[in-house]
Amino acid sequence: MGLREVAARCRLLLMHWATPEERRNLGQARRKQVGRQEHNQLNLKARTTPAALLLERSMRGRVPALIKLKNQLMSASPFGYFRGAVPVMAADLAVLPNTGIFCQLCGDAHVRNLGAYAAPDGRLVFDINDFDETIRGPFEWDLKRMAASLVLAGREAGHKDGSARQAAERCINRYTEQMRAFAEMSSLEVARFQVHRLAQVEPVHEALQKAERATPLHTLEQLTEAVAPASKVRQKGEAQAVEGAAAARHFKEQKPLLTHVSAALARAVLASLAAYGEMLEPQRQHLLAQYRPLDVAFKVVGTGSVGLRDYCIYFEGNGPSDPLFLQIKEEPLSAYSAYLLDAHPAAHNGRRVAEGQRAMQVQSDPFLGWTHFAGRDYLVRQLNDHKASIELEDLASDGLLAYAELCGDLLARGHARSGDPLTIAGYLGAGDGFAEALGKFGILYADQTEKDWQALRKSARRPAAKAH
Repeated sequence: MGLREVAARCRLLLMHWATPEERRNLGQARRKQVGRQEHNQLNLKARTTPAALLLERSMRGRVPALIKLKNQLMSASPFGYFRGAVPVMAADLAVLPNTGIFCQLCGDAHVRNLGAYAAPDGRLVFDINDFDETIRGPFEWDLKRMAASLVLAGREAGHKDGSARQAAERCINRYTEQMRAFAEMSSLEVARFQVHRLAQVEPVHEALQKAERATPLHTLEQLTEAVAPASKVRQKGEAQAVEGAAAARHFKEQKPLLTHVSAALARAVLASLAAYGEMLEPQRQHLLAQYRPLDVAFKVVGTGSVGLRDYCIYFEGNGPSDPLFLQIKEEPLSAYSAYLLDAHPAAHNGRRVAEGQRAMQVQSDPFLGWTHFAGRDYLVRQLNDHKASIELEDLASDGLLAYAELCGDLLARGHARSGDPLTIAGYLGAGDGFAEALGKFGILYADQTEKDWQALRKSARRPAAKAH
């Protein structure tokens, strides 16, 4: 049965209110499509397009000058390669049998895409926090990417394959346990569910401490500098392009990671705030109106996103000690969109990301939104407001296993909020077979990632062909 037929059957079932028993039975029936133990497979013979070509295609439309930087970041380590190679893994997952049980996917589920950030009420939370690739798809695709990332991160943190695979299995077992629990809860309880043991997990505790220090004033010191009197008239450009504001500070150049933009581009970025403001709730519009923009810069972010257009706006509210930083980040199609037969291209990819994030997170950035300008879609969010993630060295010793379980907790919650926990739990059933299969898959995919990484490094060392 193909993916389109599976989706059609799901729609037929959900045309009427399905009972809990029907939903569980639907999940159990999916085992005939792909058995739980069959998820240990990786079909590399089905790679019709080389990994290098998939990566090259994914860079089309990006800033040409930054392609070399992305390759350098991906060449640094197998985990660095993995972070930038979502298009490769999307193609590899698409040729495998899947359950057809859909939910909102993070799309880039790996150990460093969970992090701390400030909730709307100011409390620090820790959750999945990167949704550039989010899309509705088979729930197990997120789990397979997370399992591979745990193996790669474990290896980089000094673990042998036995403990790295154990971490992947712990993650999936925890996911399974949580999904069974969600299947017994009311829908409102699932929507409100909080993970209460965050601070007890040492790597998360470290991230929360870093997040507490990552205040807007800390960001102000990191990213901006005082404007020297002679520079206040620079180019009739950047700072003056912002409504003629006489700023005391502006972004400081940290090439190639943070650079000034032209006055014309600054005006275009600021003009895009009008469309963004229209989609905000009235109370957020009121809050944003209390800040004035002072400067605009181009910022390089992440690994997979390098080469995409990313602008930062520095605002000031009640004086210099009240800064606000917004990020306007280009969002192309999800790497998975070409492989999901029932998925239509998003009308707006910034909106796709924002709505996917809200579907999976219990609490989201109050300034989360989207805009569009110069023919491109953008996500809008706060930049560095109490944000922090783990470091791979935090996963040494027992940190890896504890963190792996938390990854399972948070993925289960995101999938239960955006999908059907009864159907997923019906598929998972009892026993450890599913977790063991994904543990083996994690090892296989980590091994292949290392081979692809070596191929990238080899190609980078190869002299460029001479033109004739």
